Amino acid sequence: MKLAIIILNWNGEKLLEQFLPSVISHSKEAVIYVADNASTDESVDYIKTHFPTVKIIQNSENGGFAKGYNDALQYIDAEIFCLLNNDVEVTQNWLTPVLDTFQKESNTAIIQPKILDYKRKDYFEYAGAAGGFIDKYGYPYCRGRVFNTLEKDEGQYNDVTEIFWASGACLFIRKNVFEELNGFDESFFAHMEEIDLCWRTKNINYNIKYIGASTIFHVGGATLSNSNPKKTFLNFRNSLFVLTKNLPKGRLYLILFARLILDGIAGLNFLFTGKFIHILSIIKAHFSFYKYLPKLLKQRKLLKQQNKYYKTTSIVWSYFVLNKKLFNRL
Repeated sequence: MKLAIIILNWNGEKLLEQFLPSVISHSKEAVIYVADNASTDESVDYIKTHFPTVKIIQNSENGGFAKGYNDALQYIDAEIFCLLNNDVEVTQNWLTPVLDTFQKESNTAIIQPKILDYKRKDYFEYAGAAGGFIDKYGYPYCRGRVFNTLEKDEGQYNDVTEIFWASGACLFIRKNVFEELNGFDESFFAHMEEIDLCWRTKNINYNIKYIGASTIFHVGGATLSNSNPKKTFLNFRNSLFVLTKNLPKGRLYLILFARLILDGIAGLNFLFTGKFIHILSIIKAHFSFYKYLPKLLKQRKLLKQQNKYYKTTSIVWSYFVLNKKLFNRL
């Protein structure tokens, strides 16, 4: 089974210097690529000099996560793509259980490993943890991470299980499925495009798995930190994108209306905590959503939606009102 690991990079020379050696050392089964998103630092020259076995694809522009991968993957011949952030340390034999699952389960299209925090290696990392889910209003959460509550890894998720979405920090996907779905939606630019991709994968009846026997360590926020207002903008806007495209029939407008109200409440929270610039990010996110709405509704007509994958619980109510902070208490 031909596997390609593709690391998307933008001005990440220092991250490549730190993390690429572990990928090369522990990924003998794969061909390794760096897809460079028109970096202005010395990333490309550094790879050519220090890692000559790594193949380089140079994108003509920085189209973000979504377009960056779409542009690069069309040039890669492999059965399985592994989309890997440039701030990830991998571990010995991390690929073996993943490839074994793909070999045995033809209907499994996407796989995510266990994602732990590089800075606190016995805790789960925010972006993916032990596999993702989404609540009725579009809020993502994970086994091992609900909002900002991160669980310690005590082996509670050393399993193989079906999940709703896999993290873009490390996402394995069959090439034929990626192509069937026409890749990522480039209007997302970055953040939550993997949730949209996974939801569309589910809706064409493929499985998404988490495999706890495969472990990586992720820094997180190395390109765009949680305090960056651009990240707030992308998360709020793209969540509305995901819901509009994929919600089952009969639920779209009521859920969107409720979500817009919840975004307003989030804005009030930013007001009371003095994070005024993030209020502006939410407002910009809503105006951008309205601008894209006609396009999103056209996309929706071409997509398949299924009720069986849509959860009707509210993670906001469970977490903030019922004080259920851990995944196993939800």
